[in-house]
Amino acid sequence: MNPVTVHYLNIFLGLGAIILQIFAVSALFLLFLRPKENKFLGFIDKHYLNLGFILSLGASLFSLVYSEIINFLPCYLCWYQRIFLFPLVFIFGVAIWHKDRKVVKYTLPLLCVGFIISVYQNFIYYFADTGNLPCDASGVSCYQHLVSEFGGYISIPMLALTIFLALISVVLVAHFYKKED
Repeated sequence: MNPVTVHYLNIFLGLGAIILQIFAVSALFLLFLRPKENKFLGFIDKHYLNLGFILSLGASLFSLVYSEIINFLPCYLCWYQRIFLFPLVFIFGVAIWHKDRKVVKYTLPLLCVGFIISVYQNFIYYFADTGNLPCDASGVSCYQHLVSEFGGYISIPMLALTIFLALISVVLVAHFYKKED
């Protein structure tokens, strides 16, 4: 893939990540600080299986595009995050098929572990010394800045953190949001 196409893909995903971050923070804010009935939370609650499936499928596909088509090899922290992300496509897909809204207990542990790994990777990516990295920059490394858009804010670790945060927000809204009767 040529560099111009990769740059536009990065901008597209970066804008999507910023929109998802606003979505996730807004949903969590409304859920925990304004517990009254809300159309936004009602929409998420009603369609959470579809949202979870679309978000996890999109994240999995774009992760594979970066590694298999663009040839940005994932570091081992990215691999660990993939372990917790890829099964979500199938869990949400089967839940849609069976109309099973009780998948929170299966998805939330996967999301939480992936989120913790992603927070750790972002901390390393943005704040760590190169001498303290768990993987060195000579091979596949968290230190390589393969994607850097919007002043360096959007990176591959930030994209991963965003998808885990968005999926956690969707699942938490589905679990905790109760419409007032």
